[in-house]
Amino acid sequence: MSNPFDDDSQEFLALRNDEEQYSLWPAGITVPDGWRVVHGPAPRREVVDHIDRSWTDMRPKSLRDAGPAPGGAGTGPDPARSTGSRA
Repeated sequence: MSNPFDDDSQEFLALRNDEEQYSLWPAGITVPDGWRVVHGPAPRREVVDHIDRSWTDMRPKSLRDAGPAPGGAGTGPDPARSTGSRA
């Protein structure tokens, strides 16, 4: 049996969970608990494009809600406080 996730001839769904994480899901397979359909059924490429446009921050919602993204303003060490030298 071939992998249904790789079958471009079938239709797919975009699923999203409560942490706003996405999954590509074959339309013919039961949606797992904790996930809901947010796009589709549609051709695989369309669903992948939808996920690419929608899921712009890979961090779970709970982590995003906790503070700014790593490397964003106000995060990381303060270079003015650094006492070490760089070679």
